Amino acid sequence: QVQLVESGGGLVQTGGSLRLSCAASGRTFSNLALGWFRQDPGKEREFVAAISCSGSMTGQANSVKGRFTISRDNVKNTVYLQMNSLKPEDTAVYYCAAKRTISRASYYLDRVDYDYWGQGTQVTVSS
Repeated sequence: QVQLVESGGGLVQTGGSLRLSCAASGRTFSNLALGWFRQDPGKEREFVAAISCSGSMTGQANSVKGRFTISRDNVKNTVYLQMNSLKPEDTAVYYCAAKRTISRASYYLDRVDYDYWGQGTQVTVSS
């Protein structure tokens, strides 16, 4: 079992920055591929960014490319989402997710691939 706890959400103005953190416990962190998703009320949960076990491979949604960066620290058992140039349409609850995998260099875009989820953290971007 893996426990994921997100932090770092909040209220920010358009053009501002936030860094989300997700601390994991309960399983060897370096064997987990990780991802960030977000969800607005009434909408499906959508992919934001993902990172492989080793951290060598990452992927981002087109809507956040060039603005958001995912990274991980396998010593601190934490994954981060650095969000810059925030827009009102980035407003959502952001969820951290983890997938057990033996592939060191794969990352995953589909929410159904993930085994564990955090409780979410609210990000609100004011116009």
